[in-house]
Amino acid sequence: MRLLAATVFLEFWKRRRAVLAYDWDLIDWEEEEDEIRPQFEAKYSKKERMNPISGKPEPYQDFTDKYSRLIVSASGIFFMILVVIAAVFGIVIYRVITVSTFAAFGWALIRNNSQVATTGTAVCINFCMIMLLNVLYEKVALLLTNLEQPRTESEWENSFTLKMFLFQFVNLNSSTFYIAFFLGRFTGRPGAYLRLINRWKLEECHPSGCLIDLCLQMGIIMVLKQTWNNFMELGYPLIQNWWTRRRLRREHGEKAKASFPQWERDYNLQPMNAYGLFDEYLEMILQFGFTTIFVAAFPLAPLLALLNNVIEIRLDAYKFVTQWRRPLPSQAKDIGIWYGILEGIGILSVITNAFVIAVTSDFIPRLVYAYKYGPCAGQGRAGEGCMIGYVNASLSVFRVSDFERRSQYRTNGSELFGQAVKFCRYRDYREPPDSAEPYAYTLQFWHVLAARLAFIIVFEHMVFTIKTLIAYLIPDLPKDLRDRMRREKYLIQEMMYEAELERLQKEKNEKKNKDRVQNKEWP
Repeated sequence: MRLLAATVFLEFWKRRRAVLAYDWDLIDWEEEEDEIRPQFEAKYSKKERMNPISGKPEPYQDFTDKYSRLIVSASGIFFMILVVIAAVFGIVIYRVITVSTFAAFGWALIRNNSQVATTGTAVCINFCMIMLLNVLYEKVALLLTNLEQPRTESEWENSFTLKMFLFQFVNLNSSTFYIAFFLGRFTGRPGAYLRLINRWKLEECHPSGCLIDLCLQMGIIMVLKQTWNNFMELGYPLIQNWWTRRRLRREHGEKAKASFPQWERDYNLQPMNAYGLFDEYLEMILQFGFTTIFVAAFPLAPLLALLNNVIEIRLDAYKFVTQWRRPLPSQAKDIGIWYGILEGIGILSVITNAFVIAVTSDFIPRLVYAYKYGPCAGQGRAGEGCMIGYVNASLSVFRVSDFERRSQYRTNGSELFGQAVKFCRYRDYREPPDSAEPYAYTLQFWHVLAARLAFIIVFEHMVFTIKTLIAYLIPDLPKDLRDRMRREKYLIQEMMYEAELERLQKEKNEKKNKDRVQNKEWP
């Protein structure tokens, strides 16, 4: 439902945008006055060509220069994405080492909750890395955008916006994608674990499933990021303005400061950042992605976003009125490239949620068991009692004597069970150790895998079809606005018709008067 709600939101935003554009007389406004950037003009002033529209000479960037710069910029973007992946790999190494350390910790509280403690500390470290890398990404995006030499200011803004969004989106969600789709998928099995540097066993999901780790990751990141953003938006300007007032009191005295005119008081406030409302847009777009891409794993995200936005509306109002100088307005008929980014996030959210439901959650394994292996198998229904025995069917048997030498147990369990434990259970679909192919995948594993792939395909096509239908059924222009535009067009045509009729009538009268004068002058 959240995915469909996102589509409805975007469609109704298009209607709202059309109303605002009409009210501000921007429906037919084009950025004709979007002049060439001075940096572009200075760089390519020696090479000119005729503008096919204006017919005037203008600076020209040839094909090889333009695309060589784009290739270098794309290489820089790819390198920075690799930096993000390297940072995520560092977090993975930390989780692998820490979970082993916590599992052998002397304090029973940490030892018994080693998985939760590892996830919590890793998320906090990951958040700090995200904040530090965001500072670096802003400088890199600015450098790469200037390297491309965009021709106009709108092209520069679109290029910079796309880079900043891409960097911050990957930086914010890379660890979440790792937990959702890779954590615990490549750890091996008891007796044949895959190890990092042939020493540390790769981390596995929480015994209750990977959704717990994913939910914890998203909850901590979302709360910390929203808290940090609100502090930086309001707390930082407050501190700067307090320091400015303190400096003015020392320089001019308290009485002189109180007598400053309003314009000087406004000038002493903090200037708006160089990118205008860019940070506000970026924050909302990233929040939109956070509340849609993994909403199946963290349904609380939209509520947290709503509460944050209710608070932030008042904080932004206070900031714009009391802490920042008055911003300079500029014309725009829409939100530009941001709308395309929102639509891209909507498409990505369908794919990711399909994989979360099919791969990360236990929805498909439970469904396969209910219809194929449970007490109700072959009956075409899945009601009460059909899940009896599911836990036992989802666990495989392992012979304790088959453990690797490095994984040898410290005790045989006789002090707890009265006799030595010979077999244990683990979560997987594998054959028992005494079968013809020990620890090979069972038929149920392949049934579950096939059902997962089928669900992903059906779910994606169904949701995309409904999204397309919703977009088709909701018109981009409200009916009353469409009628007003038609009425305005009709009145303009009437005025033009009346003006043309009046001109023709006037020419006709002038011609009659001229003929009459000529007839009077004829001898």
